Amino acid sequence: MLNFVNLALWLQAGSGMFYLVLGLILFIGAHSLRELRLREPVVNRLGEGAYKGAYSLVALAGLLLIVWGKSASPFIMIYEPRYDLRDITHFAMLPAFILFVAGNVPGSHLRSTIRNPMLLGTFIWAAAHLWANGDLASLLLFGSIGAWAGVKFITMTLAGSGPAVKPSLVWDAVTVTAGFIGYGLVTVYHGQLFGIGLNFA
Repeated sequence: MLNFVNLALWLQAGSGMFYLVLGLILFIGAHSLRELRLREPVVNRLGEGAYKGAYSLVALAGLLLIVWGKSASPFIMIYEPRYDLRDITHFAMLPAFILFVAGNVPGSHLRSTIRNPMLLGTFIWAAAHLWANGDLASLLLFGSIGAWAGVKFITMTLAGSGPAVKPSLVWDAVTVTAGFIGYGLVTVYHGQLFGIGLNFA
């Protein structure tokens, strides 16, 4: 059940929440220049090389601020997830990992069919974590990233695909295998990586 009273604690959230929001603005902003129709003007002003350098620095700074801000943010509960339905998150993350890999394997049928599988995987990742986390920092992080990934996936899909690459089942096998391995590793070491161990019991 939503607890709107806890929203008042935003004013007491401190620097952690500020850095989280700033990081999200930088990261999502850098990755949304095309949708905002700002990419071409910036490239024309800076040049292709300088643009790529600035883009990488801003995106990296945003990512670092997100990690720091999320870890330093206070726990402010907004809604309580259904503990008995947490397995939905576990199962949803497997296709998310496979889609992450597919976004970097141009020779797979997954990449050829979905066109932008990494964005779809990011959307599933965000939605799955929103299902399992009801605190304010998680809502800001996964809600913002999920909304961005969903919009970006739609706009890039409508814009069409890049150069055609003949797909091969071999690359699909590589994609699925790597996705399973990544899923297994993150599942086992989730506690060490993110401070929250996973319990499948």
